[in-house]
Amino acid sequence: MDRIRQALAAALLGLACALPAAAAEYKAPPVSRDTRELAQWVLQKSDHGARAFAIVDKKSAHLYIFDASGRLQGDTPVLLGQQPGDDSAPNVGEHAQQGFVPFHERTTPAGRFEAEAGVNDTGEQVIWVDYDSAFAIHRLRPGRAMRDREARLRSTDMAERRASSGCVVVPVRFFEDVVLRWLGESRSVVYVLPESGSARDIAGSL
Repeated sequence: MDRIRQALAAALLGLACALPAAAAEYKAPPVSRDTRELAQWVLQKSDHGARAFAIVDKKSAHLYIFDASGRLQGDTPVLLGQQPGDDSAPNVGEHAQQGFVPFHERTTPAGRFEAEAGVNDTGEQVIWVDYDSAFAIHRLRPGRAMRDREARLRSTDMAERRASSGCVVVPVRFFEDVVLRWLGESRSVVYVLPESGSARDIAGSL
């Protein structure tokens, strides 16, 4: 139990998020009960198989990265799929490969995923959460929408955080300094909490 308390104590104190300097005013939300319960269950059951793991709390649009021992290594606000829902559409992976995902398919699925590092079709480094459905954790991409998305990451309005085609999008520096370091070296486990359920939907009876 000591390592569980140590792993979550930093989150309760509110770790600084790895956002661009312009986002310094962002205040991390309190760690939810579901996130705490799931992290405790993962460590108690060794469900992560002594690998680094991540928890995506969809209700607060926040990502937590843990090392294999359960120590919290960083957390950050994230952008999620534009469409509410906890399941992947049947053809979303094929549509993503074709370059356009219909709006109703732009969900961020919930569940437990065996993740691994890889590259997408443009050669960009990503963490494939579920390769078949093209579900990944990736950095904020440059382009005309980048400033708008940076502003969305700073917003406390969760509706503003719905801005992706389904992937979990994180600040560039956080991806390079934290995500790649802990999830990019070997296989990892990513847990995505449902927006219409609780940690029990992933971990069973806690």
